[in-house]
Amino acid sequence: MERACEEKVLKYIGSVRTALQRITEQQRPGSDNFVSMVLDYASRYLFDAEWYLQRGDCLTALACISYAEGLLDAIRIGGMVSFSWPSQQERPRRVLVGGVFDIVHPGHVYFLARASSLGLVHVVVANDETVRESKGAYPVFTEQERLQLVQSLKPVYRAFLGTHPPDFGKYLAEVKPDVVLLGHDQGWLEEKVRRHLEELNLNAEVLVLNEKLEGYSSSIIKSRVLRAFLSH
Repeated sequence: MERACEEKVLKYIGSVRTALQRITEQQRPGSDNFVSMVLDYASRYLFDAEWYLQRGDCLTALACISYAEGLLDAIRIGGMVSFSWPSQQERPRRVLVGGVFDIVHPGHVYFLARASSLGLVHVVVANDETVRESKGAYPVFTEQERLQLVQSLKPVYRAFLGTHPPDFGKYLAEVKPDVVLLGHDQGWLEEKVRRHLEELNLNAEVLVLNEKLEGYSSSIIKSRVLRAFLSH
C-alpha cells in the first residue's frame, strides 16, 4: 500500500514539475500577475509534496501534489496558459549531486536549489574519512550531523552517506540518475563520472554548474566566525 502510494506521488511530482517547466518557458516579462501567483503557489505545493514524501508521510505528500495539480489545471481550463499533462507513466527525473556540506551556507542552498529545478535531488554526503583524506582535517560537523542537515533542506529529496574511498559507480548504480550535477569546483570529476556511466550503460546528462554565489564557502564562513569571535 505504502509503496503504491509513493509511486503514485512520484508520478504526480514528475507531471507537475514538467508542466511547471513548460508553462514557465511560455511566460514573458510582465506576464499576468495572477498567473504568476498561481505558479508560485503550485511550486510551493510541489516542494511540500517532496518534503513530506522524503519523510515518509505519503498521504500528506499526495494531498500537496494534488493541490499543485489542481491549481495548474484551473489556469489551463481558464485559458490563461496552454499546456498538456505529460503521460502519468513518465518517471520523475532523478538528479545526483555530492559534496561535504560542512557548515551549510547560502552557496550550498543555491546549488541544491538549482539541482532541484532539474528533478528529484539525491545527495551523496562525503563521510568523515573521505573529508580528512581530501582536505587534511576532519569537518566541523560529523558525517551524521551533516547528513541530517542536508536531508532537512527543502530542495533535497534524499541524502545518503558516501563510502570510503568514494565509489562513484555504486552511487550511480543505486540512484540511476537522469542528471549528474557537479558544483563549480567539481569539474575534475566530469570524465570519471562519464566513464562510470558508460560502464554501467546508464544514459545521464553530466552538467557542471559553473556559476556560484560569491563570498560563500565553508572556509570563508569559518574565517568569518573566527574573526567575529576574536573581535570580542
